[in-house]
Amino acid sequence: MARVQNLFRASKKHLPMEELSEVRAVVDTGFEGCAHARSGRKRQVLLVDRETLEAMDLTPGIIRENITTDGLNVNSLEIGQLLRAGEARLEVSAICAACDQMEAIRPGLQKELWGRRGMLCRVLQGGVIRLGDSIEKLS
Repeated sequence: MARVQNLFRASKKHLPMEELSEVRAVVDTGFEGCAHARSGRKRQVLLVDRETLEAMDLTPGIIRENITTDGLNVNSLEIGQLLRAGEARLEVSAICAACDQMEAIRPGLQKELWGRRGMLCRVLQGGVIRLGDSIEKLS
């Protein structure tokens, strides 16, 4: 079963991510208190799977994801896929392109992450998401 392994939000852009034990997802916005939360945008919540991070020797949160998943192949999710994480319902909205900020983490990381940086989601239904919550695909 897929689950929430880590939760993060950016209190301010370009600062390290803040790790949380729970967070409120706000409809059509993102995580409460996150600098990246914006109404009407495709990038409201970024999902990255633990398995990809481990394969690339990266620690959770370093590539600025909001949710690190366990047991879910995030990069294989299709645009439009609906997910439930805790009380929130998410819709996969876009592939997250690896940006040049990745180069500050490790030279060459932007290229290494091409097609593997995770998926962006919109928040369709708000609610609390906690560490360990299940993540399920909805039809």
